Amino acid sequence: MARRKSLAAQLLQVYQERQKAKAAAAKRADAELARQARDAERVAAARAREEARREREVAQAWSRTQKEKQARQSADARRAEQIVRDLEKRDAARAKALEQKRRAEAREKAAADRLAKQEAVEGMRREASERTAEVEERVRVLSSVLHSRPGGLHQLRLKAEQAFGEGDLEGFAVSVEEALDSVGYPQGLGGARQVAFAPESRELVVEVELPGQAVVPSVAQYRFKASTPPAVVPQPRKEAETKARYRDLVARLALRAIDEAFAVTPPALVDQIAFNGKVRAKDRATGKAIEPCLVSVRVSRERFAELVLDEPELDPVASLHHLNAIVSQHPYDLEPVRPVVSFDLSRYKIAPERDVVAGLDSRPDLVAMDPTDFEHLIRRLFEKIGLKSWVTQASRDDGIDAVAVNEEPLIGGLCIIQAKRTKNVVSAETVRAVAGLVVDKSASKGIVVTTAWFGKASWDFAPRNRVELIDGRHLKALLLEHLGIDALIGLPKLPSNWQAHDLS
Repeated sequence: MARRKSLAAQLLQVYQERQKAKAAAAKRADAELARQARDAERVAAARAREEARREREVAQAWSRTQKEKQARQSADARRAEQIVRDLEKRDAARAKALEQKRRAEAREKAAADRLAKQEAVEGMRREASERTAEVEERVRVLSSVLHSRPGGLHQLRLKAEQAFGEGDLEGFAVSVEEALDSVGYPQGLGGARQVAFAPESRELVVEVELPGQAVVPSVAQYRFKASTPPAVVPQPRKEAETKARYRDLVARLALRAIDEAFAVTPPALVDQIAFNGKVRAKDRATGKAIEPCLVSVRVSRERFAELVLDEPELDPVASLHHLNAIVSQHPYDLEPVRPVVSFDLSRYKIAPERDVVAGLDSRPDLVAMDPTDFEHLIRRLFEKIGLKSWVTQASRDDGIDAVAVNEEPLIGGLCIIQAKRTKNVVSAETVRAVAGLVVDKSASKGIVVTTAWFGKASWDFAPRNRVELIDGRHLKALLLEHLGIDALIGLPKLPSNWQAHDLS
């Protein structure tokens, strides 16, 4: 029995086994459920982890995206900033380059301006120097016009000698004038020349047109003035120096003209020269054309030859005074002088000179003399007194028997001479006619000389009309005093207030 269990025990055992099996199954089920639950939990956890992972991945992806976006944005920002910096750098570099270029251009421009200014300054300095040199050269030319006389002028005499040899006195004067015109002068210094010739006195009258005051530069020099703007400024010459230089130039031109006139004329034909230097100008007060004479002189060839014209220390003004020339005290102001010859010789027909004194008897009778011889005797008388005289031809002489020139600077001039060899009183109409000729010929005075006498009307009229009367008594005394001729006056009756010795 011990070995065999009862049914109940078996059932109990079966039951117990079943219960154990159920419990085991339940346990297993629970275990399975637990396992399943754990698996579910693990799945859920895995899923959760997966989701979490996914979420993390999504978050990480978003984060990465954000980061990438941020990175891109940062990169873009950095690129933008870099671009901006690059642009700024490029702009700065460009601006710097432009500034450097501008500064370089400014420096170049400043350098060019300085160079241009320096060149302009140097140009102005050169201009001032050149213009000063031109002024100095002009002054040198003015100062050397006398010393720069051309040589060989005596070769120009041939044509004039030929004309004179053919008896063509007008052709002689024209030839001399042409020879003088052919002489070269510096620009602005050579003027027109007029020539007349008196063969009886062997005198050549030369009238030369002198240059005006403007020929002397009124500027002493030009200097550069560093003002704003810089300029070349003329420095005026002192008025006293300008006037002195013009006075010196007038004297030099006068001496040169006289020297050239002597050079182109044969000494056997021309013994002396009467020179007038005139200027064509406008009267500042009236605006009219004027032609004042600034220098006038009569000089012989012999006396002029005493001058050493090429001597550097020669004073031309003093030389003219040495020649007793009449020189304007103020030539720059065109103050005129009275010419020693103020007439045109071509207006007078000059008769051949006749030496009547040598043929006279010891006591000639003036009334019985040949009329022409009487006129030549009067000419010789006036020449002895100191006037330069010529006898006119008998035909068409306008009632003039002789013309004479008084060379005294202050009271000299042309004289009209009427010689009346007569036994009767000289009429007042004759004296009035001579006064009219004085006006017509622009003479300084008229002289009526006679072997007879004048009436009261003539003596009253003459002093008021620049006429001097010389009656027979006065003429007789003059002939004895100056020519040593003790003349007779063969009048048929003794004039009133005369004495017997006045005739014999």
